[in-house]
Amino acid sequence: MAKSSSLNVRVVEGRALPAKDVSGSSDPYCIVKVDDEVVARTATIWRSLSPFWGEEYTVHLPLDFHHLSFYVLDEDTVGHDDIIGKISLSREAITADPRGIDSWINLSRVDPDAEVQGEVCLAVQTLEDVRGRCLHCHVLQARYGHDGGTWPPRDISGTSDPFARVFWGSQSLETSTIKKTRFPYWDEVLELREMPGSPSPLRVELWDWDMVGKNDFLGMVEFPPQVLQHNPPNGWFRLLPFPRAEEDSGGSLGALRLKVRLTEDSVLPSQYYQPLRELLMESVLGPAEEDAASPLAVLEELTSGDCRQELATKLVKLFLGQGLTGPFLDYLTRREVARTTDPNTLFRSNSLASKSMEQFMKLVGMPYLHEVLRPVINRVFEERKYMELDPCKMDLGRTRRISFKGAPSEEHVREASLGLLTGYLGPIVDAIVGSVGRCPSAMRLAFKQLRQRVEERFPQAEHEDVKYLAISGFLFLRFFAPAILTPKLFDLRDQHADPQTSRSLLLLAKAVQSIGNLGQQLGQGKELWMAPLHPFLLQSISRVRDFLDQLVDVDGKEEAGGPARALVPPSVTVREGYLLKRKEEPASLATRFAFKKRYFRLSGETLSYSKSPEWQMRSSIPVSHIRAVERVDESAFQLPYVMQVVTQDGAGAPHTTYLQCKNVNELNQWLSALRKASAPNPDKLASCHPGAFRSGHWTCCLQAERSASGCSRTHSAVTLGDWSDPLDPDAETQMVYRQLLLGRDRLRMKFLEDSSMDTTLEAATEQGSSAMEGACTDALARQREAAARLLEVLTDLDQAHEEFQQQEQGKVVSGPLRP
Repeated sequence: MAKSSSLNVRVVEGRALPAKDVSGSSDPYCIVKVDDEVVARTATIWRSLSPFWGEEYTVHLPLDFHHLSFYVLDEDTVGHDDIIGKISLSREAITADPRGIDSWINLSRVDPDAEVQGEVCLAVQTLEDVRGRCLHCHVLQARYGHDGGTWPPRDISGTSDPFARVFWGSQSLETSTIKKTRFPYWDEVLELREMPGSPSPLRVELWDWDMVGKNDFLGMVEFPPQVLQHNPPNGWFRLLPFPRAEEDSGGSLGALRLKVRLTEDSVLPSQYYQPLRELLMESVLGPAEEDAASPLAVLEELTSGDCRQELATKLVKLFLGQGLTGPFLDYLTRREVARTTDPNTLFRSNSLASKSMEQFMKLVGMPYLHEVLRPVINRVFEERKYMELDPCKMDLGRTRRISFKGAPSEEHVREASLGLLTGYLGPIVDAIVGSVGRCPSAMRLAFKQLRQRVEERFPQAEHEDVKYLAISGFLFLRFFAPAILTPKLFDLRDQHADPQTSRSLLLLAKAVQSIGNLGQQLGQGKELWMAPLHPFLLQSISRVRDFLDQLVDVDGKEEAGGPARALVPPSVTVREGYLLKRKEEPASLATRFAFKKRYFRLSGETLSYSKSPEWQMRSSIPVSHIRAVERVDESAFQLPYVMQVVTQDGAGAPHTTYLQCKNVNELNQWLSALRKASAPNPDKLASCHPGAFRSGHWTCCLQAERSASGCSRTHSAVTLGDWSDPLDPDAETQMVYRQLLLGRDRLRMKFLEDSSMDTTLEAATEQGSSAMEGACTDALARQREAAARLLEVLTDLDQAHEEFQQQEQGKVVSGPLRP
């Protein structure tokens, strides 16, 4: 039985942060770490003591993680960034409430002695001889974590000079000191004799030796006498800080508002989910008259708004894997259209139909979105032009400082802004209306079905625009406009925009939204200052209508059924951009010259690179050859944000490619993309070297053999969740099962025990309509049948989970489980 673990983290905002700059303010940003791995960095909010980030991350995790930490720092142009404070959440604290954490939490001070990350490898034996009882503590090696740039290193070199100190009773012994490493290898046996008195615990401390001043504490492990006697330690053990009371800053360092939820699940073998999958597939393949009484309709009735988006994502991926997204979206569209009386409200709520279409576009259409919008979005970020149409927000003084031509009037600013806005909007509209051939066929077929259902429901001439608005409401209002407003959330940029660029993006998003509304709300509402843009928007609307007509003019039908397939075809590029690549074996070159700029493209098949995007000569690394993708210590090349791609060729020879990214976010995204692309590969490495082999030794652990075993664990399970996550039908069905479990009581009450349904039937009968009576009776019977079948499937899955759990705990005799 497979197990999965993922964290949903939202860094919302901060308040009452202390001022770290002479200006009386700070430039705060937040780093998110899982144990010793930096997984995210928020944008820097300039000159603010109450920053708003609103950044959300989904992190796929190993099952044995211990802590989630948030560090708030003040960015400085010169020198190290100032640490403001931290919040540390244990796994137990996160799981204490099934709904997760959603609250303000005070920042606490960062104590270097408490910032312990790493492990030590020990083998302990207790022996008896003529002199009495003695203890042999074999201190083999250690690996302690890198802060990822969170605070200045203990030593200038970025490493340490570690030694171990062993305590047993009143005795203590020390190992030798290993110079300049985070991965010391001692292989020393320390012998301690038992002294008279009660049994004593064993404590092993790691310290960083300093020539000047006191030594720095690196961590400790402790074993009680009972463990030493009955189960002597042998293996890797996590380093812990010295026990001490948690210091409460009392809010003097400010607070963060965080939302954190841990999802852990045990996924059964595939055959156990087949009955539930068959019920869901049966719902979308059945006749339209049975839509309201299908198992999927019952599931929709049980879903609250909070869980609807997650459920929509899982259902879309589940039906994608079965080749049935077309029937699935058509089923939801039929239900949504059937219960809509006012065409102006069609798909405007956050129904399962709306959420599913929105998630479907993100899952299938993200490469298309990037191709259409990225050129203009990059221009907006690079040019950073000042644009403003709202007179209440115009900064005439700023414009004067830029132009040096005296104080302009509001009219001058408005005219200049209008020219800039239309200069960006023109290429955006051109790119969209010219993208028919690049739009994924699955999206075009879904829009074709959507238009057909809307035309059948609202055939009147006065509702001519509804067939356009239904499609543009999704494509423009829920896809293009949000991506323009927040490019980072759609992977169009690595960083959030600064305030000035954010305002420009907001104006562009509003304009695209108005185009998507086909100009129906122009001149209405509070934003009358947008009027100078109206002529351009009205000219664009006719082009958008033609584009939507062409978009749905597509032949073919999505294949029903068939085997599960990848969400992203192997040949599709999932990530691309410039990186610095280190030459294979640079001969006597300074480090800075050994890295050359290359343009990389990652697909499910290859990691390829060339001098530029247009360059025809390309080199490539097969994704199937990748055995590990890990960070590299800054000390290896005296460069930050370096990662390594460890591969093994057909002959079994290992190769390592070193790549440098621009910043920590780009590093995290490339690490995640490469790890996910290579996830199915066999023979993945459990350890590797976070340094480089230079001058005859590894810079991390100082071992002199190039073939020496890795000194640090790999982190292949740590990835960021995004649109390119692979399909996993079993995990997706498990989530649907969990959703049904939450609504099981409501399911029984609503469909099996609720007398109100019978009252409705009696009322229809009293009206004297035998036809209505028959229809109501049939509908009620089908709904109850669907509910009963769902409850039966839930019972079977409950039993399977319980049996597997008992088997894992060794409480049942091994034997085949009931399929």
